[in-house]
Amino acid sequence: MDNSSGVGVLDKAALVLGALESGPATLAGLVAATGLARPTAHRLAVALEHHRMVARDMQGRFILGPRLAELAAAAGEDRLLATAGPVLTHLRDVTGESAQLYRRQGDMRICVAAAERLSGLRDTVPVGSTLTMKAGSSAQILMAWEEPERLHRGLQGARFTATALSGVRRRGWAQSIGEREPGVASVSAPVRGPSNRVVAAVSVSGPIERLTRHPGRMHAQAVIDAAGRLSEALRRTG
Repeated sequence: MDNSSGVGVLDKAALVLGALESGPATLAGLVAATGLARPTAHRLAVALEHHRMVARDMQGRFILGPRLAELAAAAGEDRLLATAGPVLTHLRDVTGESAQLYRRQGDMRICVAAAERLSGLRDTVPVGSTLTMKAGSSAQILMAWEEPERLHRGLQGARFTATALSGVRRRGWAQSIGEREPGVASVSAPVRGPSNRVVAAVSVSGPIERLTRHPGRMHAQAVIDAAGRLSEALRRTG
């Protein structure tokens, strides 16, 4: 099969990146793997390094660069948001409550997608809203699987405890009752990326009068199912 696109320099750059997919390579290793002339392989690898698509390891070998991870994350986010609309709409219709998708951004969480309850008393969180990481069920989800040091820092001043987060990890979902806002309850579950890392939280929220003081009993399964559908979308490569 001819892999030529007709743009020679791009074809050769793709050969270099493809060779690095299997691990670090010296210049001699790149030449052997790509069949490129040594000066060409070196020139392309250095040019790709300038654009952060290639980097060097401690031994000076060429490796895939950080820019590729950034692009992959952006592609994953696009896929997440493209899938989020219908999934959140279905979750809202199944539960009868407003549904949201949150991602962590530094010390805050941001609502990146939402499906509002159509009528009656509801918890409205506009897309783009930034909320605290110190309270609320989605904050618990976004915190629970963090590395120990970041987890310890995040718990300072939080409305939930390390013990509560241990329960969240065990159950696979979180609930809050009047934690972020008086009179509001919520249930959340984790969305996982291809590496199984938690990348977002799916939530339903509404007045305690409807969700009761045990909102997880009512809605945990529906929220887990929605989070699972979004995780599956992120695992797809297409």
